[in-house]
Amino acid sequence: MRDPNFSHKQMSAPDRLPTRGLPSNSVTPSGRNGVSSRGGEINERIADRIVRVQWDLTNLKDFWKVHSSPHRSERLAEYLNAELKVLEWMPFQAYDQNERVDYLLLKNFLRNQLSEVHRDAELDSKVLAFLGGFFPLRMANMIEARQRVDDLYHKKAAESLVECTKRIILVKELIVSEKETAEPIVALRATKNLEEFKGHWQEWYNFYDGYDPLFSYWISEPYPKLQKALQDLIDTIKKVCLGLETEDEDTIVGEPIGRSGILEALDTEVIPYTPEELISIAQKEYAWCETEMEKAGHALGFQHWRSALEHVKDLYVEPGKQPSLVRDLTREATAYIRKHDSATVPPVCAETIQTFMMSPKAQKMNPFFLGGDEIIVSYPTQTMSHEQKLMSLRGNNIHFARATVFHEMIPGHHLHMHYMARHRPYRQIFETPFCIEGWAFYWEMVLWDSPSWQKTPENRIGMLFWRMHRCARIIFSLKYHLGEMTAEECVELLIDMVGHERATAEGEVRRSVMGDYGPLYQAGYMLGGLQLYALRQEVVENGDWSEKEFHDTFLKANQLNIELFRALILGEELDKDYKSQWKFYEEIKRD
Repeated sequence: MRDPNFSHKQMSAPDRLPTRGLPSNSVTPSGRNGVSSRGGEINERIADRIVRVQWDLTNLKDFWKVHSSPHRSERLAEYLNAELKVLEWMPFQAYDQNERVDYLLLKNFLRNQLSEVHRDAELDSKVLAFLGGFFPLRMANMIEARQRVDDLYHKKAAESLVECTKRIILVKELIVSEKETAEPIVALRATKNLEEFKGHWQEWYNFYDGYDPLFSYWISEPYPKLQKALQDLIDTIKKVCLGLETEDEDTIVGEPIGRSGILEALDTEVIPYTPEELISIAQKEYAWCETEMEKAGHALGFQHWRSALEHVKDLYVEPGKQPSLVRDLTREATAYIRKHDSATVPPVCAETIQTFMMSPKAQKMNPFFLGGDEIIVSYPTQTMSHEQKLMSLRGNNIHFARATVFHEMIPGHHLHMHYMARHRPYRQIFETPFCIEGWAFYWEMVLWDSPSWQKTPENRIGMLFWRMHRCARIIFSLKYHLGEMTAEECVELLIDMVGHERATAEGEVRRSVMGDYGPLYQAGYMLGGLQLYALRQEVVENGDWSEKEFHDTFLKANQLNIELFRALILGEELDKDYKSQWKFYEEIKRD
């Protein structure tokens, strides 16, 4: 229940949230006033500190740009540890509720960044051993010297390139003869690191070439040989260690992080469940979806829901008509939110939706359309095979699209991102799928419940398809990172559990394990939505908040963990060592 002593109606500013019960005096920690050696001022405003940390990390990562270099991981770890140490001396008890939440968000962010640095360094050390150690370190040192603009000794640099090339060729021969082997996760990481080196060497060469006459004299001959040797080694590792052919864009290979990595990520996301408990939640939600699917299928005259789903897949528009469909569905969703006053939709937000088409190559990673600042429509092109065209048409049918539009645009991502750019924008550094994707999925649940949102049996099947998809995402992504499922088994799960076309299932798994997503990203959709749904029941359905006030307050809070948003609006007591404790799923009431 929300604190009865606080009324949201008393807020005098749009972003003002409860500060009840917090001390008014500002206490500076004894003996630690002034400026720290590395972490800025102790009395620095927490919002200002977040902005500074964001730019510090951006600058450090841009400068120490060789991801696999020990120097990069050492410098980042030094910085993050210093910032965490200074946080311990900051006057947490003097902060209001928003500032306390900011403190906890920053602390979690820094801890997560540090965990990632350690995890990457551990994996890169295995890659270094696999590659023999010498040439990756030598190359990293030379690239970092260029960053510092150290004096270049041309002959010595040429000798280093020649020696690195010899070592690369030697490593390649050892791999071909199987005298040097690596587990897939190490081999995959090695190819990524080597690809990055190729780009850094190109920049290194361009920096000097043409500006330094002696550089061209000494380097023009060994440089292309080095680049060729790197590419040959990449191709060899892919073929011998990963079983991939050159230019293979279809095979799915990722980097599972293990149970300990998942638990660390859950702690950062302020989620008090184990991976196994989350999988159980997904299975319960899937059972509910399957029951509702059967009801919708029976309403269409089908005995089994899978037959009804196949019927709905064939209800697609003709080629060339998809942009118009998406446009009309976007307008329908926006008009609904405004008519029912569910959230404030600023005129500029609704006016400036831009639409683009997704390339066939991008559709391998994103088989369905995407939304946010803009909407990117996924649909077959004439370059695709007949089978690919049919799978794309069926996977982007009318009723799947209708259920996707309000997730991607208004009231989902587009509306949310509009607010994030304008209210507490410094919190965007804390981007979490439980917030950004949870908000969009939450609307799938709210509109399912709403009697005023039109739902034919076909519409219901479209909505349920995505809801089952979110359940499956939790199961396959967590089991993949637990090492309990292969990528191929994840594809089969999506086909069997949800009814995906094979191409769309492969795209989903490829996006999950090979895209730039964290290990909990796919789980964040449904779990974040369930968190918001439980909080809605707690503060809206009991009459304390109106729906619009709840939604607008969330939108103006920007990016934050849902449990911390709950503590924020309920005025719950927070301490600087706050640990997740909200068992949100047990609090959800179903009719």
